[in-house]
Amino acid sequence: MSGKHPAKNWQMRQRLAQEAARILLESGLHDFHYAKQKAAEHLNAADTRNLPNNIEIEDAIREYQRLFKADSHPPHLRLLRTTALEAMRFFRDFSPRLAGPVVNGTADEHSAVCLHLFSESLEEIDMKLLDHNIPYELINKHVHWRSDEYETIPAYKFYVDGVRIEALVFNHRQRQPPLSPVDGRPYERLNIKQLKALLAETGA
Repeated sequence: MSGKHPAKNWQMRQRLAQEAARILLESGLHDFHYAKQKAAEHLNAADTRNLPNNIEIEDAIREYQRLFKADSHPPHLRLLRTTALEAMRFFRDFSPRLAGPVVNGTADEHSAVCLHLFSESLEEIDMKLLDHNIPYELINKHVHWRSDEYETIPAYKFYVDGVRIEALVFNHRQRQPPLSPVDGRPYERLNIKQLKALLAETGA
């Protein structure tokens, strides 16, 4: 049935991706499945077979930011990246890596800076934060290793000049990046040197 009108189906996928992107950016949620369902409701397409995939929605997020946040998005992205660099230098002893939307440029005003740290002991990180009088909250984050394998990882949530940092703590056997919920591929991770190069190259 859906193959009879490929142009119409493609247009619907585009509209749904654009609406899902708007919902994600305006709500501050990062639940792609929820955004797809709400977009289908808003466009009276609840029974459609043309729901966009996560990559299409992420592309729509980039386009939305380019069109509607051309003035605010680049400086905010730079703020997040420079704050990430500051936090990574602070955690230098824990082999910090930057991952997520701040790396790929889709981060918005609701996004946290996501760091991956490596340590066999949470106490070392506790002491690092306490010694510098940095208030924090210890939370749990779910990471996706393979299609059928999830794991709960401890993470530290704290703020640097109003920017939320979420630092996930992996042990040294967990060097392989977990999978991104967007495309199912291993997260791209940046070390300090790579992040400095990105800042120098893009200015954002």
